[in-house]
Amino acid sequence: MRLHREGNTIMLTTGLVLLALNLLAYVYLFPNNSTAIILSSTVSLVLFVLVVQFFRIPTRLLTTGESQVIAPADGKIVVIEETIENEYFKAHRRQVSIFMSPLNVHVNRNPVSGTVRYFKYFPGKYLVAWHPKSSTENERTTVVVQIANGTEVLFRQIAGAVARRIIWYVKEGQSVKQGEEFGFIKFGSRVDVFLPLDAEIKVKIGDITKGGVTVLAELPT
Repeated sequence: MRLHREGNTIMLTTGLVLLALNLLAYVYLFPNNSTAIILSSTVSLVLFVLVVQFFRIPTRLLTTGESQVIAPADGKIVVIEETIENEYFKAHRRQVSIFMSPLNVHVNRNPVSGTVRYFKYFPGKYLVAWHPKSSTENERTTVVVQIANGTEVLFRQIAGAVARRIIWYVKEGQSVKQGEEFGFIKFGSRVDVFLPLDAEIKVKIGDITKGGVTVLAELPT
């Protein structure tokens, strides 16, 4: 396991602030109270570990397959439905949504290999990730990748009530590889994937996904 570069500043700042607070408590607040000092140190250590775990990247054997759509994020399947995708396709698509809790790995990975045909970033609100309007009103990005046979897959990073910054590493015209990082959502939220209607869904509501590993769907060849 390693730690993501997006967390370097946050982890360093958190560590320094907690260290300073504990030093102040030791010198001024609880100079003769060992129990309070131990409690303060323990709480600080737990808080620091919680922050660090947001940025972990576990070592995994990634799944690859030309006709397979792989989960772009760790989390829980919360939506599987036919819907109208109004931004790019403006037509019916199969939507699969993954909710990322603060305890999940926050790296986002390309679900397919191909060429980025569309990318757009939208600043927006920070509604809770399960709110019906979060897909259209929250801070978000939209990426469309065209695979070798011409099929296009759209995936969308969506910020939530806790997440306040979306990171992306892709641009239009770029070739991307399945399983590689395309972005990061600091402190969680949601990723939506929009698939052709004839895609065969391989997950169900409530399933736990692993980014880069879990197969969401099979595309027609």
